[in-house]
Amino acid sequence: MKRQVKHTSQQEQEQLSQAQSQQTSAREFATVEGALREDRANVTVPPAVEQRLNKSIENLPKPSKPWWKRLMGD
Repeated sequence: MKRQVKHTSQQEQEQLSQAQSQQTSAREFATVEGALREDRANVTVPPAVEQRLNKSIENLPKPSKPWWKRLMGD
């Protein structure tokens, strides 16, 4: 009988901890941009990934000036 009581109390603790973790992880954002900003603030990019990304974009052509800047001049 004692074994069942321990098991039940253990299950209750697990359920309680799962419910608490779900409460803290559930977040709502008004916009997608808000969610991305929050994610960016909480995630660090590994240096190896950052280096590979910089290397892959270094040979891309620079974007052309907008038509209105070409017309008006800088």
